[in-house]
Amino acid sequence: MSNGDLDFMELSRLGSKKFLRQDESLLRSIFYTMLRQHDTKLANKTEVVFALSQAWCASRSGEDFEELEKYLVKLTPEESLMVASVFSNMLNLHNLSEDVLSSQQELAERIGEVSREQRSTDETFLRLIKEGKSDVKGDAIYKALCEQKVELVITAHPTQALRRSLLKKNANIRRTLTELHNNVKMNKFEKTEHLDYIQANIEAAFRTDELNRKKPWPQDEMRHGLSYFQETIFSAAARFLRRVDTALAGIGQPPLPLDHSIISFGSWMGGDRDGNPFVTAECTRDVVILARTAAVDLYFQQVERLMFDLSMWRCDDKVRAYCERKAEARIGYSNALNEEHLAFERKRRNYSDFWRPVSKSQPYRMVLEDIRDRLHDTRDALHSCLSTNDSVSDFLASRNGYIEESDMLEPLLMLHASLCATGDESIANARLKDLIRQINTFGLGLLRLDIRQEAERHLDAMNEITTFLGVGQYKEWDEDKKIAFLLGELQSKRPLLPRCNNYSGDVKEVLSTFKTIAELPRSSLGNYVISMATSASDVLSVLLLQKEANVKDLLHVVPLFERLGDLSEAPKTMRRLYSCEWFLKHIGGRQECMLGYSDSGKDAGRLAAAYALYRAQVELTEVSTEFGVSLTFFHGRGGTVGRGGGPLHLAIRSQPAGTVNGKLRITVQGEIIEHSFADEHICFRTLDLYTSATLEHSLNPPPEARQEWKDLMEELSATSCDKFRQTVYKDPRFIKYFKSATPELEIGRMNIGSRPSKRKPSSGIESLRAIPWVFAWTQTRFGLPVWLGIGTALQEAVNKGKLATLQEMYKDWPFFQVTIDLVEMVLAKLDPLIAEYYEKKLVAEELKELGGELRDLFQETKNLLLEVAGHDKLLTSPKSSILQERIMLRAPYMTPLNILQVIHLKNLRDYAQDGSNGRNASFKPSSDEVLKLLQLSGDQDRPPYLAAVEDAVTITMKGIASGMQNTG
Repeated sequence: MSNGDLDFMELSRLGSKKFLRQDESLLRSIFYTMLRQHDTKLANKTEVVFALSQAWCASRSGEDFEELEKYLVKLTPEESLMVASVFSNMLNLHNLSEDVLSSQQELAERIGEVSREQRSTDETFLRLIKEGKSDVKGDAIYKALCEQKVELVITAHPTQALRRSLLKKNANIRRTLTELHNNVKMNKFEKTEHLDYIQANIEAAFRTDELNRKKPWPQDEMRHGLSYFQETIFSAAARFLRRVDTALAGIGQPPLPLDHSIISFGSWMGGDRDGNPFVTAECTRDVVILARTAAVDLYFQQVERLMFDLSMWRCDDKVRAYCERKAEARIGYSNALNEEHLAFERKRRNYSDFWRPVSKSQPYRMVLEDIRDRLHDTRDALHSCLSTNDSVSDFLASRNGYIEESDMLEPLLMLHASLCATGDESIANARLKDLIRQINTFGLGLLRLDIRQEAERHLDAMNEITTFLGVGQYKEWDEDKKIAFLLGELQSKRPLLPRCNNYSGDVKEVLSTFKTIAELPRSSLGNYVISMATSASDVLSVLLLQKEANVKDLLHVVPLFERLGDLSEAPKTMRRLYSCEWFLKHIGGRQECMLGYSDSGKDAGRLAAAYALYRAQVELTEVSTEFGVSLTFFHGRGGTVGRGGGPLHLAIRSQPAGTVNGKLRITVQGEIIEHSFADEHICFRTLDLYTSATLEHSLNPPPEARQEWKDLMEELSATSCDKFRQTVYKDPRFIKYFKSATPELEIGRMNIGSRPSKRKPSSGIESLRAIPWVFAWTQTRFGLPVWLGIGTALQEAVNKGKLATLQEMYKDWPFFQVTIDLVEMVLAKLDPLIAEYYEKKLVAEELKELGGELRDLFQETKNLLLEVAGHDKLLTSPKSSILQERIMLRAPYMTPLNILQVIHLKNLRDYAQDGSNGRNASFKPSSDEVLKLLQLSGDQDRPPYLAAVEDAVTITMKGIASGMQNTG
């Protein structure tokens, strides 16, 4: 590169829009420079396409669209494939420029160069005091934080369209571009070297096959998830917790207690077996071992660094006594294995230093070398576990491995107390305190694995057990009989399960899972989540199956309420459960309920689902309070608004008063993991937002909704639900239209997740998972699951003269305001003209009337949302201007991908109907390189034409997902 003279100015000097445009233009320029070196013809064609796309995005004229379409239709299959790849890559680069803007915005806000757009923890402290939500001394804030716990649960839901190898290269580009902005004193040679490195990674990404040729295994998904902890989360969490201490000091409060962490992490990767046949008991065992190994590696590095830091000789009596005992033991130990042999063993283990046993004159190092040795023993034991079927807990115990966090924390806390006692408090509160905080945050498992299974699978297991025992068929019993049987067995001292192996395959796997749970360290496990839970017996049966598997410390059982009917009945279900004296005693005053945003939205539409979730939280909290139970809600939010996603501070702010109370669990899914934890600045901001929003909701909860508003919301929900269900489930045209007008059938080819797209084989919407349901509509830029039914409901309310009430609700009720704002944000990203193009080319003539009706409903929804919000057009507020800019910059990249997708969806469907004939049969790429690319799938029998068309469709889906910044 020869751009060493470029001026990388700070955000505060350029402003957000110019800053984004500068980086976007730079990355595009570097990409084209690279592309011309490899294929001048392809570079020229893509420049023409980009220019034509820009022209249409600016004019929105039919003539400009036709000109762009004509140019793309003339491309050969291999040209289409490569053009799609170019635009997909450029969209990824554009997203990187947005990521850099976000991290630079965070940096500029923290140093006071620009005003904050979102709230931070330190500002929240000051505002709560100023507004009288805390006492002047901040005691209420400190007390709330000492009780606060936010757990982020990383899930492997298949919504990350990019391969991990490409994400790594993107991370290199993001980090290097950030360095160019941060280091304003960089000379022109250093700038050139940084730009060269960016080009190298851009080229490496483009020259890498961007398709997943095989579906990942759940273990692969766990490895990918762990990479975020290894690269950003582990270190950013320690830095963030130090910042919280600093902010507390700013209001005259002490640091957070060493034994309390306000943030923790869970996982579903390798634990979520609901509808995923690849998540087996063996798989769950593997991912726990992988996570514990990753944790040990991180702690080992920290301990080795600490050994260099803690060179002091002064210590308190407790540490001195520890070292005396160790020195005395070493005398006898050395008779069998002298110091030379011990040094050789440590050298063999590749320790960075301190191979020889440390003397008593270095007491802190003497303690730390024991921790280091035991961490190494733990790592060796975990590696051996992968090749055995032994109980992981028993195997670790037999090899001197760490099992419980307390075993590692105890000596570290002893060192911390000693340093404080000898006047070295600043040393104690540096890296040593960070390590103690990290252990309290991540444990020895790095994240706690939840187990999830569908209620019906437990029902099948119980049915086979009772049938074998001759006590009847469990499935035929009513709820009272089931509960009575389960409670009796839970309190019985004799085993229930017969010693036989005659169970069906599915039931064997369910029972094997419980056996595996019993053999894994409890500190690596979270809760047991029951999807599609409908009754108290669903929860009790899981507790009984755990007891029968000899699980010593039973996993907390969490019912997941996800369909509209289940959400409505959830308070009755939990009342029935709390009424069981044994269960109420067992939970010890704590219970967790999970709320499903995805399936409720697919079941009833976004508006009805949102209010059903709101109402369920209020009623579940009331029931739990009545029985003296502290209830924590686990929010199963997806990435898209259609699946309950959206900006997290808005999501937390819109929860009903009294339902958070400092306790929050929430899923972080798919591409949202990358958006939340891509680099340390973004990760820091994510943790900051969760912490501040949760604290603010607890100390300054949103106002109670007026009864008039709740009554109107009931009407809106009922009307929108009726319209959604009438359209999606009762209109006979809809399923055919959906399958024709979207790439729903082709989504599985993307291989972006281990889980099948359907729970059960069926052609209906009911069996389709929420992710591909939303994904398909996102691809066509129509977003139907987000808005369908809302316009109809609002129109009915307006017709009844309730517009003023709706506007009041928007102004003064955070739940309603956030709901409307999120839908408005999505509508701004959609384009019904693109959706109409899909219909024009792919849908049968007799179904097009439905498409026209749907677009009319879209326009009605848009108009009414603007009227209720009092906006002239979408995204008019100053805070929304940068989002508008982002959407506008993405559009010229996305439109060609949409057109290419339509062209080749039609080709693919024609091929499936007519087979290979004519020019298709004789097609052969003109380039040997493209032919080799098409053969990377390993299917040598796939005709070149079919390979080119299939790959082109898949690449367009990935590219559009990047452009929409959502898959499902």
